[in-house]
Amino acid sequence: MRLIPDRPPADLFGKRNQDRAVRLIDVVATARLRWSTLINRRDLAPKADDHRLVLMVTGRRIEAHDTDVISLRLEASDGRELPRWRPGAHLDLELPSGRLRQYSLCGDPADARAYRVAVRRIPNGGGGSVEVHDEVGVGTPIVVRGPRNAFPFAVPGYGSPATRLHFVAGGIGVTPILPMARLAMRLGLDWSMVYTGRSRDTIPFLDEIEGFGDRVTVRTDDEHGMPSAATYLADVDAGTAVYCCGPVPMTTAIADAVRPMPGVELHSERFSPPIVNGEPFELEFASTGEVVEVAADRSALDTILRSRPDRPYSCRQGFCRTCKVRVLSGAPDHRESVLTAADHEAGDMLVCVVSRSQGGRLVLDL
Repeated sequence: MRLIPDRPPADLFGKRNQDRAVRLIDVVATARLRWSTLINRRDLAPKADDHRLVLMVTGRRIEAHDTDVISLRLEASDGRELPRWRPGAHLDLELPSGRLRQYSLCGDPADARAYRVAVRRIPNGGGGSVEVHDEVGVGTPIVVRGPRNAFPFAVPGYGSPATRLHFVAGGIGVTPILPMARLAMRLGLDWSMVYTGRSRDTIPFLDEIEGFGDRVTVRTDDEHGMPSAATYLADVDAGTAVYCCGPVPMTTAIADAVRPMPGVELHSERFSPPIVNGEPFELEFASTGEVVEVAADRSALDTILRSRPDRPYSCRQGFCRTCKVRVLSGAPDHRESVLTAADHEAGDMLVCVVSRSQGGRLVLDL
């Protein structure tokens, strides 16, 4: 439907067509309108594989005793089946404010008519989680993109040479692990799990996790002290595939411990990569001339989202390429491993990871 006509109807302005000045103003105004629409909406245009849907929040539940984690159940208003997904997948949620956030699907892939995501409140985390907790309730329409899978689950015997599974989840990192554990249980696989967090009050889905029985060890810092890599990997030996998700220190410790183990697979997803030896630098948005400073301990994406919350991103770990931007001037310090030398030569940069500037300002085409 055309909401804005190209020109006013003849009976509204009478002799408009005979007035050259009015015609010139109309042409200029129309051109500016089209240019503004293109510039301001191009980043929101869905990609061919986005599966953009408008879903309704049909359920909302507190999932941790400290009330800092809630889950949302999302369904189509007409009850139709939703695009299928596999364990490890996530959704992009376009929040009412325009913020774009990613949350792991933590429901049952066998439920074809609903998605479930969980969100931990992070007061200083950029506003997305706070918005979900404070403003998104039952009946709220949410635009979702996906599902997409940056943490795929390879079932032993069906894509993995492993003979058993071991899961490690830290806090809200349990969300992508839950569907994996359910599928392992459903298929009758040999598996175990360590679930860790600060306290039993802070870890979500505790009732569901404990429903798996003695396959799962729940370990909290207040009861057992700070864990070590050996604690996480007590049941791991050759032929085991390890899947872990959680804070960077946990995933880093597990990766270091698994590396020398023969015959052990490691699949992990961490919340965000650490900024090491970071220096502050400036970004300039070419379309507006706005200049922002990236702090030494923040990623370029964190800073960009404060001014442009609609910018697309996904994994925040530097492998999905969703956040790729073009650098028009300046010298990026590329600290990722997925873009090729040709990509770098063309000016491409991933802003979600720890890539920074070699010195001076980077001018970005946003």
